[in-house]
Amino acid sequence: MKIIKLNVKTKTKNYPIYFGNNILNKTGKLVKKKLPGVKKVCIISDNKIPKKLLIQLLKSLKNYDIKLFKLTANEKNKSLSVANKIIEQLLKINFNRSDCLISFGGGILGDLSAFISNLTKRGIKFINIPTTLLAQVDASIGGKTGINSNQGKNLIGTFYQPDFVLSDPMLLKSLPQREIVSGYAEILKHSLILDKKFFMWLKNNGKKIIFERNKVLLVDAIFKSCKIKSSIVSKDEREKNLRMILNFGHTFAHGFESVKKFSKKLNHGEAVLLGMIIACDLSKKKKLLSFKELSSIKKHYKNLELPMNIKKIIKKNEINKIIYFMKKDKKNVSNKINLILLKKIGKTTRPKQISLGGEEVKKFLNSYY
Repeated sequence: MKIIKLNVKTKTKNYPIYFGNNILNKTGKLVKKKLPGVKKVCIISDNKIPKKLLIQLLKSLKNYDIKLFKLTANEKNKSLSVANKIIEQLLKINFNRSDCLISFGGGILGDLSAFISNLTKRGIKFINIPTTLLAQVDASIGGKTGINSNQGKNLIGTFYQPDFVLSDPMLLKSLPQREIVSGYAEILKHSLILDKKFFMWLKNNGKKIIFERNKVLLVDAIFKSCKIKSSIVSKDEREKNLRMILNFGHTFAHGFESVKKFSKKLNHGEAVLLGMIIACDLSKKKKLLSFKELSSIKKHYKNLELPMNIKKIIKKNEINKIIYFMKKDKKNVSNKINLILLKKIGKTTRPKQISLGGEEVKKFLNSYY
């Protein structure tokens, strides 16, 4: 398959995302073409990635001096201590600003790797090769870096755009089904916030994407999703306004993840799916979203067996803690909780338009029990 290119334009950097099946072995050639000054390459790889894929990447980069770190991709490793250890190692081997760090994993390693790239000598070259559907359609685009604090998720971070992103759907072959569903959450989100036609397309093709992993449809869905996100990021790189619409469902989701202590009981995509359906219910309650459109979204959830029952995942006695974490969300500027809600499929409320008190959100969540 030929390589498809999407250019992401921001104030700080313009960079390409390369899409295509079996393009991982083109990494070395793309580094040489795009970053001719690179001599050393550090790879931060998920230790669960199949060995043959890592070998393929290493073989592609055979002309470079390689430093490899293998990490377990969990939220606990997305920390200052892990970032500091790797930075110290890079400084020890005299990694220069013209050298390059490659993230080879999902969103957790992408966030951590970008953070390390930004802080090492005030910025080294950075390439993102996302290996999960979630990272290919979301975390790899937009330049957010982040690590977690005891006070919540992604509260320590910067904005640092990659030099390029390589998105190869063939890397998804070994992904567990749960991870495909997790990635689909962000694809669905992009359609709900900005593109009703895309939502209708997903209604027709969702089953083939999730259950059959149809190669052609998967590339289409990833490309369409990235196009939506990159159009938003290009207008608002630093999340001052418009980019906040990408947080649809996420304020709830981060509260759910935090209360579950980022455990395997609930992954990010599942939390987002649950957060979005609750945000849709709240949109209907606030007389923003019609019953017809809410029903259409719920029907799609049911057809694809997506998580939508809060009672199955969250206990009633955890709601107070959820509110605590929602108030800590970095998008809040007061003690109120900022939420993005839906006016209709393809159109959200304006950023900062909906700010609710903790008690109101708590009462709404309690109504599910």
